[in-house]
Amino acid sequence: MKQQISQWRVLGCVVLAAACSLAQTSVTTYRYDNSRTGQNTHETLLQSSVVNPTSFGKLFSQSVDGQLYAEPLYLDNLFVPGKGTHNVVYAADEHDSVYAFDADSNQGSDAQPLWQVSFINPAQGITTIPSSDVGTSMISPEIGITSTPVIDPNNRTLYVVAATKENGSYFQRLHALDLTTGAEKFGGPVVIQATVPGSGWGSVNGTISFDPLRENQRAALLLSDGVIYIAWASHGLESEDIYHGWVIGYEETTLQQTAAYSVSPNGKQGGIWQSGSGLSADQQGNVFFVSGNGTFDANQGGSDYGMSFVKLSTKDGMTVKDYFTPYDEATLSASDVDLGSGGPLLIPYQEDTDHPWLLTSAGKNGVIYLVDRTHMGHFNNKNNSQIVQSIVNAFNGHSLYATPAYWNGQVYFWANYDVLRIFGLNEGLLTTNPIATSSITFSAGATPVVSSNGSTDGILWALQTDAAGSSGPAVLHAFDANTAIERYNSSQSGSRDTAGPAIKFSVPTVVNGKVYVGTANQLDVYGLL
Repeated sequence: MKQQISQWRVLGCVVLAAACSLAQTSVTTYRYDNSRTGQNTHETLLQSSVVNPTSFGKLFSQSVDGQLYAEPLYLDNLFVPGKGTHNVVYAADEHDSVYAFDADSNQGSDAQPLWQVSFINPAQGITTIPSSDVGTSMISPEIGITSTPVIDPNNRTLYVVAATKENGSYFQRLHALDLTTGAEKFGGPVVIQATVPGSGWGSVNGTISFDPLRENQRAALLLSDGVIYIAWASHGLESEDIYHGWVIGYEETTLQQTAAYSVSPNGKQGGIWQSGSGLSADQQGNVFFVSGNGTFDANQGGSDYGMSFVKLSTKDGMTVKDYFTPYDEATLSASDVDLGSGGPLLIPYQEDTDHPWLLTSAGKNGVIYLVDRTHMGHFNNKNNSQIVQSIVNAFNGHSLYATPAYWNGQVYFWANYDVLRIFGLNEGLLTTNPIATSSITFSAGATPVVSSNGSTDGILWALQTDAAGSSGPAVLHAFDANTAIERYNSSQSGSRDTAGPAIKFSVPTVVNGKVYVGTANQLDVYGLL
C-alpha cells in the first residue's frame, strides 16, 4: 500500500511539473504585448487565494550597479552555454549594464549573473552621461540605459539603447545582444544618427539632426514586423525648447536604419516620453504614440504634431496616417500640460460596436480620451466631439503620468495623488464613472499590470514609488482586479518583504508565479513563500 501511495505521489509530481511547464510564458516587451495592454492572462500559479502576506512575499534580490528604470524582461527554459537551462530575467540599468539572472534563485552558482555586459570603459574615457551635462536632475546622477529593451526570442536577441559620453562627445547606440551570452550580434552596435528635412529648432541648411545629448530615450523599444522602433523626448523642463520628438526604425537583423521621423520638423518639442511606455503597434504594422508639448500645425497643412495622438504608417518609411489633437492643445502646450505623459493603450477588438478598434490614454490634464484608431478625428477647434468619448476630470482634478491597463472588459487608471480607478467598457464606451476604486492613494500614481488565468483570478499589480525622491523603498501592491480591494503589499510583514529604493515610472513584471521589481540598486523577486 505504501509503495502504491509513493507511486501516486511520483505520478502527481510529474503531472504537476508538466502542467507548470505548459503554463509558462515569456515577457519579451514592455507590459507583455505591442498593444501595451499590461495583461498576462496565462498566470496559473499566483491565484487570488494565495496572494496574501502569509503565502506570498519577497524571495530574494540581485544587486545591480545602476538604477533600473527599465521593466525586467523574462524568458523561460533558455539554454545558457556552460551553465545549463534556466528561466532568465533580464535587467538593464542607468550605469549602462545589462544583466541576465537566473529568474528563480540566487543560491550557489545562481548568486552571480548568468552574464553581464557593460557599455562603458572609464579607463578609456567612456562613461555614462552625467545628469549635469543635460541640465536636469530628472534622471540622476547618470544617464545610461533608461528605456525597456525588447527581445526577439526567435533570433535570440535582446535589443537595447545605451547613452555614453566618450572623451567629451556624446553617443547613443542600438545594441543587439545574444540572449545566451550577451555578445554583440549583427555587426552591432550602431551609432544612432538621423536627419530629416525641416526648418524648426536647430535646423541647418533646411534639415534638422538628431542630437544624442539633448534627446532622452525613455519610451520602451518596440519590435514590429522585423523593425526596432525607438522614440525620444527631452530630459526635462530645463531643456524644454531645444529638442524634437523622434521615431527612428532599424531592421532587426542588419541594424540598418529603415526610416526616421520627427514630430516637429518645422517647429520644436513634441517629445515622445509617455512615462516610459513604449510605442504601440497594431497587427497591420501601424505605430501609435502620444506626443507632449510642442508645435502643432497639421490642421493647417503643416508637418508638426505636438500634443497629439499620432498613427504612423510604416509601409514606406514613416508617414502620418491619422491623428487626433484636442481642441485646447495650444493652452495645454503653453502650460506644460503634456498630453503624452502616458502612452496609448490599444484596446482589444470590441464586438458588436460601431467602433471595434479603440485606443485610450490620458495626460496631465486628467481627461480620458477614447479614440477610434481607424478614424482618429484630426482636430476640431471647438471641442472633442469628433472622437468616440472624452471624460473630463476623470481623476478628481489630478494628472496621469502613466499608461492604463486592460483586462476582461475593464480599463485601469492610476493618476497622481489619486486612487486606482477601474472603468468598465460596455458597448464600445467607457463608464463615465469608475465601477470600483481602491482605498489607497499613491502620490506618484502608477502604471499597473494585471495577471490572471484567462478571465478568472484577476490580480492588479502596481508599484508605489512615492518615496523615489527620498531614497525610500518601493512598495509592491496587489489588488483584486474586479473590486480594487487590496490583497497584499510589501510593507505588511515588517522588513521581510521590503523592496529596494523606489524608481519613478517603474513597472513590475508578473510571470510564472513570480513578480520582478526593478529599484535603484537591486532587482527584487517576489513569489509564493
